[in-house]
Amino acid sequence: MALEIDLSGRSVLITGGTKGVGRGIAQRFADAGATVIVCARREAENPLPADWHFISADLRDGDAAYAAVDAAFAIAGRLDCVVNNAGGSPPADSAEAPPKFTQRIVELNLLAPYYVAQRAYHHMSNQAGGGSIVNIGSVVANRPSPTTAAYGAAKAGLLQLSTTLAMEWAPT
Repeated sequence: MALEIDLSGRSVLITGGTKGVGRGIAQRFADAGATVIVCARREAENPLPADWHFISADLRDGDAAYAAVDAAFAIAGRLDCVVNNAGGSPPADSAEAPPKFTQRIVELNLLAPYYVAQRAYHHMSNQAGGGSIVNIGSVVANRPSPTTAAYGAAKAGLLQLSTTLAMEWAPT
């Protein structure tokens, strides 16, 4: 038997929500009745459902990440959940990966979720019922894999960040 969840009146921001896993997550929230807001650098290749909201932002930039979260809050008047899903990396030989490549991978997979979480926390902590922040990790945070050094390091950092934020921000 399927679990029925009613998220009517709730809102969710999903980063990287226009394709792949992020789009699947967004669809599940929509199916449960939530107001769905997806964020990505570019418009979706496949049209989004008419009742979804889209915010274009490069979340690697802290100011852009803050603005995206503020825009999501403005759309729904509250922010109940953030799913930090944006991320990934092409394979790169660790000995040959240029510094700029490594920097961008760490920005996308560690710093962007941090910026989004910081700003979301300010909205969530000031609204009735608070909110939830979900960071999408990867097995490479704990299990090394060739050609994923920067990505694995960033995801390991995200795991630590998630644990620290949970300790700092959890209701007491």
